[in-house]
Order: sequence, then structure tokens, then C-alpha cells
Amino acid sequence: MKRRAKDPPTVEGLPADWRRRAKSLRRYGAETPATAIERCADDLEATLVERDETTFSLVEASRESGYSADHLGRLVRDDKIPNAGRPGAPRIALKDLPRKAHAPAGPRLAEKQRSGEVSNTQIVQSIIEKGLE
Repeated sequence: MKRRAKDPPTVEGLPADWRRRAKSLRRYGAETPATAIERCADDLEATLVERDETTFSLVEASRESGYSADHLGRLVRDDKIPNAGRPGAPRIALKDLPRKAHAPAGPRLAEKQRSGEVSNTQIVQSIIEKGLE
């Protein structure tokens, strides 16, 4: 019987996958690489939580979701999407943002200004958006 390759983990599943790999490395005495992998898992997990909690104005949310700001505003007013802002100045958390099929899956890093150096957070966010190659 032919063995099927395991499906690669989702971005959200990577921290757990990396921790399993670190545990395996540690069993063979590779403490330093195991610790490095666990730190990467911690960083990715923190970035995923931060990403999901990122909030957008209705105009920003419109660009991210593909829906109009008016439609998103109605969804917030009708309590179909939680208001992450305040009355009169609604905001929508990324985790609650509906998306049209053609809309991007996360914040567009390419449109953000870069300072010249790439931070660990930018690397992790790039992995989140583009996946591993």
C-alpha cells in the first residue's frame, strides 16, 4: 500500500506542528534547535492572535473584505458583526470580517510602508499571508 504524504499544516496549525518537531529534536539531544523552534512557534502564535484582533474602520474593512462600507455598517448595526469600536465610530476585528470569494485573506503587507529592515513580525506575517514555499 502506497503511503500518502501528510497534508501540510495550516498557518494556524504551524505552532503545534513546530512544538511536536521541537519535542522530537529534544528527544535526540538537540536542545538549541528545539528551543529555537519553540520560540518561533510562540512568535507565530502571538502574531496570529494580534492579527485576528486587528481592527479596521468601515472604509478599511471594505478594502479588506470586498464588501461596501455601507453594507458592513449595516451588519454592525444589525449585530451580525460585533462592533470592535464604539457607537458612532464602528470598527471590525479581522477575525469577524466577512470576505467575498475574491477578497484577500489578510491585511495587505505590500501596501504598508517598510522601514528598510525586515522585522520578525513582518516575516511571520508574510508566512501567514503567503504560506510556506
